[in-house]
Amino acid sequence: MDGTLLRSTATIELARQMGQLEAGQEIEKAWGEGTISDTDFWLKLLDICKDASPADFDDAFRNSPWMDGVAETFEDIRSRGEDVIVISQSPTFFVRGLEVWGANETYGSAVELGSPLKSSATLLPEAKVAITQSALAARNLSPDECVVYGDSSSDVALFTTYPHSVAVNPTPVLAPLAAKTYLGSDIREAHAMGRQLIATSTRNQFAQGSSS
Repeated sequence: MDGTLLRSTATIELARQMGQLEAGQEIEKAWGEGTISDTDFWLKLLDICKDASPADFDDAFRNSPWMDGVAETFEDIRSRGEDVIVISQSPTFFVRGLEVWGANETYGSAVELGSPLKSSATLLPEAKVAITQSALAARNLSPDECVVYGDSSSDVALFTTYPHSVAVNPTPVLAPLAAKTYLGSDIREAHAMGRQLIATSTRNQFAQGSSS
């Protein structure tokens, strides 16, 4: 979600809403540099949000700098009888807001205000693959019938597992692994690239079937 659907991070936007933007930026920087553990990161974020009300969370979500066309893209996918699944390392309570915009399922790190923090709270990159595999199995779909989107190192495992991948404003480590790369601020355009991948795959499979 962060960097793919959101042109920021959930942490930054939550901290901004609580008037503690600098604190949010500091922990994001420390996490990116590897100088803070996952547990300490979440504890500091929960401290930033300790006085937040449900309205604060709603405002943080609504006022965040989302990519253009997120709700419209979700609607287009669902209108085709397909499903939207969002898997993110951001806190579950923030990611689930996307269900209001039409996401069928959302998954995030197990971080909730008022609940004990587990050492395994962070949703790991390999969990993205496992969740995707489970979702496809439940729908009797093959990897070729799925398009994955991402932007950073936490999506490397997804991109090396699934052939149809679209990197959205990616970091250098992810870009070479993508079937297609989108640079811009409109997720509808990235989604169009994903649809092209599926269409091309379908045509190739039909051609192979016709010639066999």
